Amino acid sequence: MMRSRFEPDRQLTARMVATMFLLGLVYVAFIAALIVLLESLVLVVVIAAALLGAQYWYSDRIALYAMHGRLVTPEEQPQLHGVVDRLCAAADMPKPQVAVSDMDLPNAFATGRNADHAVVCVTTGLMRRLDTEELEGVLAHELSHVAHRDVAVITIASFLGVIAGLIVRFAFYSQLFGGRNQRDQNTAAVFLAVMGVSALVYAISFLLIRALSRYRELAADRAAAMLTAKPSVLASALTKVSGDIARIPTRDLRTAQAFNAFFFTPALGPGTAMAHMFSTHPSLERRLEALAELSAQLGEPGGEPGGEAGGV
Repeated sequence: MMRSRFEPDRQLTARMVATMFLLGLVYVAFIAALIVLLESLVLVVVIAAALLGAQYWYSDRIALYAMHGRLVTPEEQPQLHGVVDRLCAAADMPKPQVAVSDMDLPNAFATGRNADHAVVCVTTGLMRRLDTEELEGVLAHELSHVAHRDVAVITIASFLGVIAGLIVRFAFYSQLFGGRNQRDQNTAAVFLAVMGVSALVYAISFLLIRALSRYRELAADRAAAMLTAKPSVLASALTKVSGDIARIPTRDLRTAQAFNAFFFTPALGPGTAMAHMFSTHPSLERRLEALAELSAQLGEPGGEPGGEAGGV
């Protein structure tokens, strides 16, 4: 794939490489420890590898299915396709497939293993609430994820945590249903060791992935604002979407919370300052502050970013 015109972010690239390297070390140690602790681990590793491959190759279809999204043609959604066409031409990148999710939740996400196999999806709730310029800012944000290749990285990194859970379940049931002699005095010790190792691996993976996810959102905001040269418009969209999400019943938001890492803004944000440390996104205030700084750097007229949406 040719390099797009989205502003490269070397810090994002370095963080992605470092995260995958550290996760790789953690999981090599994890598997090595479990080989010592468990018997018949080969089957579990094979299953986990197969699931990871499926997640990588079919992540776009899985995400669309889960979010009730459907691919749309230019005839069905001419405005949406027109915005994507303009942005892809400006960024000099392949046009992804375009999808719409019939949800009132105002949001958008991008998924896919690379720019040639990517999907950008918006909800009907988002299109109903934003004007064309704001929609352009959100879509530029999502396309930057594809251009920076962080969609594939976060997909793989997030899925690695599933391996720990899968092996824990395997260990539990193998001990429960006679994988070892029930009278073996080492059974309880082995089980506790597996649980301890798996819990540690999950905790390390969780923190690494969350840190990468928060940074990649700031990087996408910056890249989108630089491409469109309108940081205040992106801030307006961000403020408007975040405000409207806050009015949606919590029970409806919880159904989409599993996709927070891929959304433009989280469906259900953290409620406390401590919870922000484990969030997939920076706080709204942090994102608006970064866009305000960029607006000042660009000398953008029109006041502070987000000012237009302040009363929304």
